[in-house]
Amino acid sequence: MTTAMGAALRRIQLGNALSAFGNGFTVPFLFVYVAQVRGLGAGTAGIVLATFAVAALLVLPFIGRVIDRRGPLPVAVAGTVSAAAGSLGLGLASSEPLVVAAAAALGAGMAVIQPSLATMIVWCSTTATRSRAFAMQFFLNNLGLGVGGLLGGQLVDTSEPSSFVRLFAIEAVMFLVLGAAVATVRLPRAPKVEDAVPGAASDGRGWRTLLGDRAMVQLCVLGFVMFFACYGQFESGLSAFAVEVTKISPATLGVALAANTMTIVAAQFLVLRLVEGRRRSRVIALVGLIWAVAWVAAGLSGLVPGAHGVATALLISTYALFGLGESMLAPTVAPLVADLAPPRLVGQYNSAFALVKQLALAVGPAAGGLLAGAGLYVPYIGLLIVCSLGIAGLALRLGRRLTSAQDNPVRTRVVRTGNATPAEVGERVTVAA
Repeated sequence: MTTAMGAALRRIQLGNALSAFGNGFTVPFLFVYVAQVRGLGAGTAGIVLATFAVAALLVLPFIGRVIDRRGPLPVAVAGTVSAAAGSLGLGLASSEPLVVAAAAALGAGMAVIQPSLATMIVWCSTTATRSRAFAMQFFLNNLGLGVGGLLGGQLVDTSEPSSFVRLFAIEAVMFLVLGAAVATVRLPRAPKVEDAVPGAASDGRGWRTLLGDRAMVQLCVLGFVMFFACYGQFESGLSAFAVEVTKISPATLGVALAANTMTIVAAQFLVLRLVEGRRRSRVIALVGLIWAVAWVAAGLSGLVPGAHGVATALLISTYALFGLGESMLAPTVAPLVADLAPPRLVGQYNSAFALVKQLALAVGPAAGGLLAGAGLYVPYIGLLIVCSLGIAGLALRLGRRLTSAQDNPVRTRVVRTGNATPAEVGERVTVAA
């Protein structure tokens, strides 16, 4: 990696961390703010949360093409402006139409930012450094959200609406800081994606090319199951199971969520060392097995109501195991999307995968909420154990379709360097330094 690429990447990561810090001030309190502080009711709060998903689903199918045509930088800046306006609008709005409109602006802006930043990280990294770059992004996101949530909890006062205005203003400022940070980044003129799919088209017909890429289609199916079985359950089925079946208090549920974040922050770079140089498909398969164990632990926590301490420990371990799996996916999945993409379609591929994530995050809570609301907790846990085992099977199947450079780029690079001439070795080491 060149010095200029490294400087650009550091600026992107700093802005991303500050943006996550701002998000942490508002995310845990949004439902309470709309329903209670503004007095608009739980129904409106639910509509606001749904609006985030709908706005993302509306913009993501088109934003990839814009990124590839115009570049990720102006798209990211536009996203930060939209998100800042939406955040500030949420803090100031007092009626249902205004709250929903602000949520739409915020949701659309955040949806635009995600694939834009991912594309910028790809452009500012190489195959050898990409896993570490995405691991750092995930680490900083969780650290920023955690710290922001802790500080926001100290500032918030449900009896004083102005305290929430302050929180949303902080979030809006952090989005603008992110926009200012990326606006000053000097990106390479061409994307740095090595080992793209041989023969893949890169002429702008993004969706046709992507849907014809069987490896990418399989990865999207795998991604949907992953996001459905983990992230899609945190705020719906799993929370309901924890409170209704395991019988833990909301405060203990907060401890479990904190255990998830702490595991990610503590384990991210240790895990990175363990997964670098190993086949990505097998790492993802191992995550599926870890999550299957997590869901088994959650199920067991509901079978020992007489031993409350054991049940609580099992449930907290569920969230911690999810965090361990997430830390393994961070340096694995996003770089794989980049390495599958033809050089001129990196934005399209990133947007498509973000769209899959949003679909799973829309379907997951709905399915989990329906099963939990009907009291079908045994089928619920069984379904998610099957989904987790399905992740392992789908990952191993995907591995058979990947090239060696896509599945294990670090090892492939070492083998190629080992077979190179001394002059070639020197050149490659210089580029990767």
